[in-house]
Amino acid sequence: MLADAESLYATLQVHAQPSGFGAEIVGPDLTRPLSKAVLAEVKAAWARHSVVAFPDQPLTLDQLEAFTQAIGAFGEDPFIKPMPGHPNVLELRREPDERATNFGAGWHSDWSFQKTPPAATLLHSEVVPPVGGDTLFCDCSRAYDALSEAMKQMLSPLRAVHSATRAYGTQGVFAKETEKRTLQIITSSEADKSLTHPLVRTHPVTGRKALFISPVYTVGVEGMTAQESAAILGYLFQHMTQEEFIYRHRWRPKMLLMWDNRCTMHFAEGGYDGHLRVMHRTTVAGDVPA
Repeated sequence: MLADAESLYATLQVHAQPSGFGAEIVGPDLTRPLSKAVLAEVKAAWARHSVVAFPDQPLTLDQLEAFTQAIGAFGEDPFIKPMPGHPNVLELRREPDERATNFGAGWHSDWSFQKTPPAATLLHSEVVPPVGGDTLFCDCSRAYDALSEAMKQMLSPLRAVHSATRAYGTQGVFAKETEKRTLQIITSSEADKSLTHPLVRTHPVTGRKALFISPVYTVGVEGMTAQESAAILGYLFQHMTQEEFIYRHRWRPKMLLMWDNRCTMHFAEGGYDGHLRVMHRTTVAGDVPA
């Protein structure tokens, strides 16, 4: 079925994972503006596969910004100092001598604590270490589909509470950090605020439902006690991170990866102590989850 669908692309070669979650796209030159037809196919492949990789794309920062804006307007990236002269680009640099935990080492959907979390995150590899550094992705749509009808009905009206407090708050992980870190993180009382989103959200493009929660940014379920929230969320997190819902992305130099925060969560693995790793990141603005 996937092979048949891929034959519909006129300008792209799309090599999908067996599950359909995750794909590599070959053909477009992202250093130049894409035609409307090619851009439409890129967006269609992204919607279908949720996580798409573009190999051999030696992008400058300006070219990365231009492709990001072709996908959509820039998202807002709080709590991390951007690159000088590029307010919408974060440099995720980890020097060989750093001992702080690698950035992103916890399952999350980027900035889900925002009123309008980013639809997309784009990450471009500049320096890839020879070991470690894989990024794991969870298919929150298939994880939802696999739940029983009774569980789906129970979750349908629930709203999850999201906050950045555990990571960027005044008593969060980064506020208590003592190891040197090249990435400039800004802890703030703003991170201690919270808001709610539907625990199950509907994708605005595909119409598929997905679990919209994560261990890093989801701190409870509205109207429930801490113990009740922990029971429900704990079960769902265990369910979502089963091997059958996971795609492991292995990086190569000059590769661009784009993922859909509306139906995935991700985890950045370490394992490259003693090696330099440099990535450049942008986000695309999203909408209010519904």
